[in-house]
Amino acid sequence: MAAEDTDYLRRLFVERFGQPERIYLHGQSWGGNVAAKAMELYGTDDQGRHRYDGALLTSGVLGGGTQAYQFRADLRAVYQYYCANHPYPDETQYPLWEGLPKGAEMTPEELNARVDACTGAGLPAEQRTLIQQQTLNNIVDVVRIPPGTLKAHMRWSTFLFQDMVEQRLGGASPFSNRNVRYRGSSNDDALNKGISRFDEDARAVEKLGADAGLTGDTDIPTVTMHAIDDPIIFVENEWLYRRAREDSGTADSLVQIYTDEAQHSKLSTPQYAAALESLDRWVERGHKPTPEAIAQYCETREAAVYDGGCHFDTDYEVADWRARVYARQP
Repeated sequence: MAAEDTDYLRRLFVERFGQPERIYLHGQSWGGNVAAKAMELYGTDDQGRHRYDGALLTSGVLGGGTQAYQFRADLRAVYQYYCANHPYPDETQYPLWEGLPKGAEMTPEELNARVDACTGAGLPAEQRTLIQQQTLNNIVDVVRIPPGTLKAHMRWSTFLFQDMVEQRLGGASPFSNRNVRYRGSSNDDALNKGISRFDEDARAVEKLGADAGLTGDTDIPTVTMHAIDDPIIFVENEWLYRRAREDSGTADSLVQIYTDEAQHSKLSTPQYAAALESLDRWVERGHKPTPEAIAQYCETREAAVYDGGCHFDTDYEVADWRARVYARQP
């Protein structure tokens, strides 16, 4: 739906104001998934001409919904094993992949309170009880997220999952942890023996894949930028996207750059300028930029116009997504 809305905006602009000289797509975070999907669905016309001249995808969910969201289903299972308060034992029980049962009216504030009660995640470390600290350590060590992001990921795995399952997937599960062995806790044997298990529904996986999965089937010039230590959308999403572009034979129209920041929503300003202006030069002159050229251009923009510094790591090679799938050892 979001990809369709995005392309509708393009068409609306052209109808009212005429064809612009250039049209670029920019997608940030989940918007990276949207922009990448828009390229695949609407990027070329019937004659094979590009409707979009290029795309800049930053901190993007480029693994698609089926892969990029699975770790949050694992999080719900791991969290419930240790905390047993979402749901409480005396509340309606439901499969954790559902997010919340239909009709539930929990608020984000109420969820945050439960997470804080169990883990003390919202407290300074010195104010947590020993049990809270041990619980928090176990959860984040298994799922490998920074402690400061726990409540955000719990909100997504609650309210986003509820909407996705109820509104898009007919109440069926797109996730499974049936044969997974979780690692990294203080007692992995007890965790794997006691954790809640669930199975995927093939139709739900297919629906989610059709909606949010990426095939890489676009040769529109594309620059992606991602922080290596992004705490929200793991950098290994970039490995998944490169593989999709390689499988579709379009990797030659993809440039991926990385920064040594630990940010998600806002990277350093001159880096965005360098990435976008390098993309524009690529489209205009036909010369594909290298990560080194983008980094060098960032230095000139930072010195002349913007503050914030340039933090590109041009030697970084993103790891195989399967190495990142920390907990999920079949």
